[in-house]
Formats: sequence, structure tokens, C-alpha cells
Amino acid sequence: MGTTFRPYSPDQELLLPPSLNEWLPEGHLAYFVSDVVEELDLSALYARYDGDGRRNSPFDPRMMLKVLIYAYATGTFSSRKIARKLEEDVAFRVLAAGNFPRHRTICDFRKQHLAAFKAVFVQVVRIAQEAELITLGTLAIDGTKVRANASKHKAMSYGRMQEEEKRLSKEVDELCRQARRTDEEEDQQFGPDQRGDELPEEFQHRQARLDKIRAAKEKLEADQKERDKARGRSSDDDRRSPRGGRNFKRDYGVPDDKDQSNFTDPQSRIMKTSDGFQQCYNGQLAVDGEFQLIVANHQGSNPSDNGYLLPLLNDVKDTLGTYPRQCLADAGYRKEGDLQTLEVNGIDGYVSLRREGRRPGEIDATRYPATARMAEKLATAAGRSVYGQRKHLVEAVNGWIKNVLGFRQFSLRGLNAVQGEWDLVCLSLNLRRMSTLMRLV
Repeated sequence: MGTTFRPYSPDQELLLPPSLNEWLPEGHLAYFVSDVVEELDLSALYARYDGDGRRNSPFDPRMMLKVLIYAYATGTFSSRKIARKLEEDVAFRVLAAGNFPRHRTICDFRKQHLAAFKAVFVQVVRIAQEAELITLGTLAIDGTKVRANASKHKAMSYGRMQEEEKRLSKEVDELCRQARRTDEEEDQQFGPDQRGDELPEEFQHRQARLDKIRAAKEKLEADQKERDKARGRSSDDDRRSPRGGRNFKRDYGVPDDKDQSNFTDPQSRIMKTSDGFQQCYNGQLAVDGEFQLIVANHQGSNPSDNGYLLPLLNDVKDTLGTYPRQCLADAGYRKEGDLQTLEVNGIDGYVSLRREGRRPGEIDATRYPATARMAEKLATAAGRSVYGQRKHLVEAVNGWIKNVLGFRQFSLRGLNAVQGEWDLVCLSLNLRRMSTLMRLV
């Protein structure tokens, strides 16, 4: 007797339209994302369409947001791939409910609502707090380098810019002289009213490159002036340190010859990563220690983590109404003024004073009292035990972003756009975590 198989009729048509809720198992991430988005205040997204007067009806922002969040939560970041998923993937089709926006529409929606993603991220964090998934007992902070949408080979150092500017300026001047001579010769040959003044293609190419180099050079100089101001320098300091330390090697506002700017994304920077030096942004995370949810985030173009501690803590307070009881951070965040602020606000801080594997240096307690007190705290067994939690609390989250979500490079360019995409990444990971945690609780 032969084997009896279950019925299989691929050409059979359904008698009744099936309910979308029947396509996925109960508790699926897509349903959780949809339910949460339905509870959010999306007025910031809808405001863009008020009084628009469009001839064609746009796609509902709720649907677009659900699709984007689910896409990022499952490791799909390309607008083209998302559009393809809407045709082929059941979960995407359930969220879109019969809508099929094209990749350009998805790309435009993401770009147009970057600022609104921060408000969505904040709302998701507050929902997590209401669900008792955030306690603000221990907060761990860390930065991670994420590749920019730019090649490091499209960058040029300040020293090279100076050389190229001089070389191209000479070439452009010579081409201008040649063009003028050609104009004069053609005026004599054809008459002054006849054309003959078109710029040669070679001239146009060199001039465009020269303009780019000059713009990048000016940006490096402007950035250096801001950094010098922050260090207490002024344009007439004669390289003397205002704080009594060693004199500066460079004039005020003059970048180091090795400082680089990228022509594709000028706001990104060359940073050291596990894969060598890459064109990157510095993604900052503040993670609640209870269930490892992200409660604050930030994007910067400074390779160093120094200076990001207080902005993250202030964002936490703005979002959740209070500072954390305890804060853990590595040596990259070491700064006397920030350590004093932790003490003033009653935050039990544990900020490492040295890189892993390095010996602690001498600390002048009269000049750096908060740093000296931190050294004493970290020298105790209890202090070392508390600080030891930092690595597995926050670095695990960095790992989830890059290895679980697969997010290793931004799709957009420019610091503001990158910040919006980082908000989208963080809220997507939070919702993925919350979906799992709320099934377990």
C-alpha cells in the first residue's frame, strides 16, 4: 500500500479572503510592533502631510513606520530589499496590509521623518518603563564605531589639501590664461561678436575639484577653531597654554597636517575599529542594567568618547524624569568636570581611569579631587566588582546591534541623518527585546 500524502493543490483558489491575523503564529514580532505603534502619538509624522494638497494619496505613516521598524529589527536596511520583502515576506505583507510602497517611497519616508524617530524612540522607552522593564538602578554607557556611508579612500588630509590647493590653483590660473589667449585669437579670427568663450572640460574638472578641496579645508579649520575654543585658546595666544601646561604645537585654528576630511560624507571621520581604520561615526548608548534596554543614544563625529557622558545622562533624565542611581563607564569618559557633576547629582559613578591592561598613573588630588576620589572607590574590591558589570551590560547590546540586527553601516549621510537612523536602530532593537521579555515575564 502506497504512502498517503496531505492534500496539496497549488492552483486551488480560496473561497473566502483569509484574515491577515491567520498568516503568522501568535506572539510574532510583527504583531508586537504593530500593537506598540498603534499606541504611539504619531502626530509628528502626520504633521508633514497637513495642508499638503497632494493629488495622490500618500501611504499611511503608521503603516510605513511599522514596516521600517520591523525591517530594522530583522536586519533589513536597504529600501530596495524592504520593497522586495513587501512582495515576498508574510510578516511584511501583514504589516503593510495590502500596500506595496516602492523602494523610492520607503527611502523618502525614512529621510523625511528622521527627526520624528527620536520622539518615537522616547515613547518606546517610556512604554518600557511603564511595563517595569526599565528600573534605572544601574546604567552602563559605551560607544561603538559604525561605518559611515563613505569610503575612506575618498578622504584627504589637511596637509595634502594645502598641496593640492596650490597645485590646482596654478593649473586653473594657467588654464584661465590659455582660455583668455584663445578668446583673443578667436576674436581676431572670427570677430568679437562670435562665440568662442566656452570653458574647456579640463578646466571645469580642475575647478570643481579645487572647490571641493577648499570647502573641506575650510571645514577642518572651522572644526579646529571650535576645539581650540573648548580648550580655552584664543587667536592671540601665541601657542601658550592658558592652563599652564605645555605650549601648543600649532597656531590657533590650524588643523594638524594629518587631520582628514571625506568628500562623500564630510561630517564622518576616520576612526580605529576592529577592522582597522574606517570612515565612521561614534554611536553612543546608555543601557539600563535590568533588562539591557537602550534608554538614551547619541551620534557624534568625534572618535573619542570624552564629553558624551553628561549629554546621555541628561537625555535619560529628560525621558524618564530622573537620573539613574548608578552609572558605569570606561576610561574614554574620564573627565574631572563630569565626575564632579555625577557627585553633585547624587549619581553613584564608576568611571574607569585607565585603559584595560594599563597601570594607573599618579593623580594630583588638589587639581583633580573628583578623579582622586574615583580612584579610591575603584581600588576597593566592592568598586571593582560593581565596575566589572559594565562590559556584559552595554557591550552585549553593541554586539546585538552589529551581529543580531546586522547593522554595521549607515545608509544615510550627514550627522543629522545618521542620528535619525541611529534612533531607528535603537528603537527597533528595544522593541525586539521587549517582545521577547514580555513573553517571559
